[in-house]
Amino acid sequence: MNENKVQELQDVVIRFSGDSGDGMQLTGTLFSDTSALLGNGISTFPDYPAEIRAPQGTVAGVSGFQVHFGAKRQLNPGDFCDVLIAMNPAALKANRKWLKPGATVILDEDSITEEHLRKAGFATLDPIRELNLEDFNVVVPNITEMTKAALADSGLDNKAMVKCKNMFALGICFYLYNRPEDHAKRYLDSKFAKKNPAIAEANKRAIDAGYNYAANTHQFANTYTVASGQMEKGTYRSISGNVATAWGLCAASEKSGLPLFCGSYPITPATVILEELAKRKDLGVKTVQAEDEIAGICTAIGASFAGNFAVTTTSGPGLSLKSEALGLAVMTELPLVVVDVQRGGPSTGLPTKTEQSDLQQALYGRNGESPVAVIAASMPSDCFHYAFEAGRIAMEHMTPVV
Repeated sequence: MNENKVQELQDVVIRFSGDSGDGMQLTGTLFSDTSALLGNGISTFPDYPAEIRAPQGTVAGVSGFQVHFGAKRQLNPGDFCDVLIAMNPAALKANRKWLKPGATVILDEDSITEEHLRKAGFATLDPIRELNLEDFNVVVPNITEMTKAALADSGLDNKAMVKCKNMFALGICFYLYNRPEDHAKRYLDSKFAKKNPAIAEANKRAIDAGYNYAANTHQFANTYTVASGQMEKGTYRSISGNVATAWGLCAASEKSGLPLFCGSYPITPATVILEELAKRKDLGVKTVQAEDEIAGICTAIGASFAGNFAVTTTSGPGLSLKSEALGLAVMTELPLVVVDVQRGGPSTGLPTKTEQSDLQQALYGRNGESPVAVIAASMPSDCFHYAFEAGRIAMEHMTPVV
């Protein structure tokens, strides 16, 4: 007899965490998109490791994705999580401090080996006791082995089967929070079905296996529902701040009647704006991947002088390099939009950590008598409107805008 009780919650925070290659960003994105399609308000936080590629199994190499979903609009991704999916001991150790009292922890038992524990810096062979998790709802399924068992006749090799374990974890979460699997499966078909149908089918089967495991085990006393918010009728879109910025710049170009030119040097986390603009040749957008940050802004200044709506994109280290040319744009009274997608720390910083770290530089990082307008967005939808507004101010007042 199924004795699971269904509880209705107003909001939930789930954190998916594992090694850089465990697919946590995709897992979190699919769960987020599914919740958004159900009408929940969502706010997400992709948490990449700051190192370019830390050793596998170490705390420094842990990659995470946090989603806060609820019955109302969510304004932040949340600090502490109700559920932690940890694909290895390092992920458990890195995120122990973010657990709410009584939170559910799902840890892959197959990852609890002496080697993994040593790499993660555990002093004992019992991570649950060492991290004082006795008062939490800790579930330790054999995620890797059950994924391989579910895909035993798929024709995939061992490495390919293990890569599907993130979808097994996703299936568990779908069951716990009464989410349908349809959207995730459609996404997998669109991504893999044409080039590699076996991979698409394997990932879909892994979702089913995780869902069935959660439904048939007695380790989850409750399942949960989160009511859908009252959403106005219309067409909705999942969008990132970078893509919204690119589209806002395109809209400003179209409204002004001036062709858009973007001269930029690729730099994390701003590169996506350059990539998105490069796709829009149909809108008359011209893009130049310059050899360095100084060349990027100088090409944009030249394009502005020639009558284009000119843009350059960067992050904190690049903004430092662009400061002299930014002064030139002020002196020559040329319209220019400089997009600074901020990341932690001065100089080279932490390439994958976003943080409001360049504010003083954006406001004051120039010579005297070089005022520029500075506009700061607070959420992805703002990025569209503020990119448009930055373009308007730049062209109306013949001035650079950050």
